[in-house]
Amino acid sequence: MSDESNVRFTEREALFYHKTIRPGKIEIIASKPVATQRDLSLAYSPGVAVPVQAIADDPACAYEYTAKGNLVAVISNGTAILGMGNLGALAAKPVMEGKAVLFKRFADVDSIDIEVDTEDPDKFIEAVALLEPSFGGINLEDIKAPECFIIEQALRDRMKIPVMHDDQHGTAIISAAGLLNACFLTGRELNEVKVVVNGAGAAAIACTALMKAMGVRHDNVIMCDRSGVIYQGREKGMDQWKSAHAVNTPARTLEEALKGADIFLGLSAAGALKPEWVMDMAPQPIIFAMANPDPEITPPEAKAARPDCIIATGRSDYPNQVNNVLGFPFIFRGALDVRATTINEEMKIAAAQAIARLARETVPEEVAAAYGKNHQFGLDYIIPAPFDPRLMEVVSSAVAKAAMDSGVARLPIDDFDAYRTSLKARLNPTTSVLTQVYAQVKQNPKRVVFAEAENEVVLRAAIQYRDFGYGTPVLVGRTQAVRDKMAELGVSDPDSYEIHNSANSPLVPEMVAYLYPRLQRRGFLERDIKRMVNQERNVFASLLVALGHGEAMISGMTRTFAQTLTEVRRVLDPKPGALPFGIHLMVGKNDTVFMADTTVNERPSAEDLAQIAIETAAVARRMGHEPRVAFMSFSTFGNPYGKWIDNIRGAVAILDASAPGFEYEGEMSPDAALNPKVMANYPFSRLSGRANVLIMPGLQSANISAKLLRELGGNAVIGPMLIGMEKPVQIAPMTALAPDLLTLAVLAAAGVAG
Repeated sequence: MSDESNVRFTEREALFYHKTIRPGKIEIIASKPVATQRDLSLAYSPGVAVPVQAIADDPACAYEYTAKGNLVAVISNGTAILGMGNLGALAAKPVMEGKAVLFKRFADVDSIDIEVDTEDPDKFIEAVALLEPSFGGINLEDIKAPECFIIEQALRDRMKIPVMHDDQHGTAIISAAGLLNACFLTGRELNEVKVVVNGAGAAAIACTALMKAMGVRHDNVIMCDRSGVIYQGREKGMDQWKSAHAVNTPARTLEEALKGADIFLGLSAAGALKPEWVMDMAPQPIIFAMANPDPEITPPEAKAARPDCIIATGRSDYPNQVNNVLGFPFIFRGALDVRATTINEEMKIAAAQAIARLARETVPEEVAAAYGKNHQFGLDYIIPAPFDPRLMEVVSSAVAKAAMDSGVARLPIDDFDAYRTSLKARLNPTTSVLTQVYAQVKQNPKRVVFAEAENEVVLRAAIQYRDFGYGTPVLVGRTQAVRDKMAELGVSDPDSYEIHNSANSPLVPEMVAYLYPRLQRRGFLERDIKRMVNQERNVFASLLVALGHGEAMISGMTRTFAQTLTEVRRVLDPKPGALPFGIHLMVGKNDTVFMADTTVNERPSAEDLAQIAIETAAVARRMGHEPRVAFMSFSTFGNPYGKWIDNIRGAVAILDASAPGFEYEGEMSPDAALNPKVMANYPFSRLSGRANVLIMPGLQSANISAKLLRELGGNAVIGPMLIGMEKPVQIAPMTALAPDLLTLAVLAAAGVAG
C-alpha cells in the first residue's frame, strides 16, 4: 500500500479533460422526439398548454407531466470546496457538475448544478426555497459550517421536497454502516460503546448525531476540536451545535479522551491520531480516520500499533473506504420514487443499515474481479465496494420503505419486488463493469505498448494510462520527438517514460532473430526482416509484446484496421483453435448491444459464425450481461426467401448440437431481434427478450452497420475490440479520441477483450 494516492494526473490533463469534446461535464438532451412540426407543437405551443392547465388544477400532476420527479438540484455557494476552502460560487461549478454526473451514473437521477453567489445564509435560503417548483430534491454541497446547519434546517422546514447536505449526512450514513459492522465483528452493542470524535465541523456533528439516533449513548461520546475536548462548561470556541454534544468528563485532550475508548471517529486533519494513543484504546479498537486526502492515521501505522484494530479511511487505496457515493445517489433515488417530502432520520438509518447488511452478503463475482481479490465480510471488508451493482436496489428500496413507514411518502409503493426489478433495469451493467475493470487494472497494473506514441491522441492516452495508475505505457517512437510532444502536453518528467525507437533499439537483433524464422518461407529475406523491424512501428510494437517487453498493445490511429492487423499478424498468431474477429459495443442508457464480426472475416462459414457467437456471448457475460444471441439476416425465419442464409442456419444447427448455455435464435432481421412488437409475431422464438448479441452474416453488412452507428451514435460506441489473438492487441479506429484509446488499453490489460 502506498501512502500516496494512486490516482495522479497533470494539471494540464485535468484542464484538457474538462475542456475537450464540449466544455464541462453535463448537457441537456430531449427525452421526447422533436424532429417534426407536430413534435414541436406537442412539446411547446399549443400542445404544452394542456399539461399546464392540468398542473394548475392539480399540482401533483407536475410529477406526471414534467421531469420534476427525477430532477435534483446540486447547490453550493463555494464556501467549503473539497479541502480547498472558500473559493467562491463560480469555482464550485466543476465540483457541482461532477456531483450531477455521479447522480446520473449511479442512480439514473437527472441533476442540475446551481451556484448561488452569496455567503449570507438568509439570501441563500431565500434563493433556494424559491426553486421548489422546479425540482424533486435539493442536494446541498460544499457549504461551510456553521452556516450549513442553518441553511439546511431552514430549507427542510420551508420546502416539501427532500433536502440533504451531503457533506454532513452522506459521510454520516456510510460511516454508520461501517460502525455497525465493526461492532458486529467485535461483539459490541451500540448502547455500550465509548466513542471519541475528533473534529467538530459539519460532517463530524452529523456523524455524531446519527450515531446517537441509532443507539449510541450521549454520555459515551466525547467530541474534540482544535481546542481539545468539548466538555460541559467550556466557553472557548463554542456554539450551539458543539454545545449539543458537550459531556461531563475530566478529559481535556484527545489523548486523555482516547484512554479505553472503543471507537475513534476522525474528521479532522492528517496525523491527528498518534500511534501511541491508539495503544491506550480498548481491545479490538475501531478506527475511522476519514480526514482527506490524508487520514488521521494510516492503516499501516494503526496496524503496527494495534494489530487487532479495524480501520477505515476515505481513501480508495486502503480497505474499508468511507465513500459518499455509496449513499447519496440511492438515498435520493428512493426518496424521489415515493415523492418523499423530506429525508428524515428514519430514512438515513435505513440507508446505513441496508449498506451494512449488504457488506455481510456474498460479494458478487464481478465486484471481486474488479478489485483483484475475493472480498468477503471481515476486518478488511466492513463497507461494500463503491461499484457493487446491488447498491441501487438495496439502498434505494430501503430508503423508500422507511419514507413510507415514517409517513413522509406521498406515492407509496405497492409491489416492492416489481420496484426492485425496475431499479435494476435503470442502469446499464456495462457502465458498472467498465468501472470495475478500471479498478481491476489498477490493482494489477500491466505494461501496455502504445505503437504510435508520436501521435498526440495516442500520447495523451498513454500519459493517462500511467497517471491514473493502470500500469506502465511502453512508447514506440522517435525518442526526442516523443519527449518534445510530452513537454508540449505539460508532462514535467518526460525522461521517466519508457520509449523505444525502432531505428536504433538494442532489441532489434533479438527481434530479427525471432521474426526471420516465421517469415523466411513467406517471401522475406533477412534484410527485409531487419528493414521491417526498423521501419514498421506495428511490427516492432508486436515484437515487444511477443518477446515479453509488454503485456498488451494498442495501435490503429495512423493506419487502417486491415493494414494494422496484417502487420500484427506477421508477429502474433491467434490463440490455439481461436478465430480472430472484432466486436463493437453499442452502449445505451439501459443496455448494451454486442455486434460481431465487424472487422476481420469477410464471408464467415457456419462454423465461423457459431464460434463468433460463442466467444461474443462470453465477452457479454464478462461485461455483466446474460447473452441473448440473434443471427442477423435480411430474412426472418425464411421470409423473404434467400439463397445466402445457409451459413446462418448452419451456425444455429451447430449450437443446437452443442448446447452452449445461452439463448440464441436466427435467422432474423434486426427488428425481429430488437423490437418487442415485431418479436411478438414470432411466439416460437427462443429469445426471452431483446437480443443483446448480434452476429452479423458477413463483413460488408457488419462493418457498414458498425461505422454508421458510430457516426450517428457518437461516443455511445466502444470498439472495435479484437478478440482471439494469442496476446491482447487492440486496433482503434483512426478517428478515436484519447478516452477511446484508454478504454481499449484498459480492456486489453484486463483481458476482457481477449
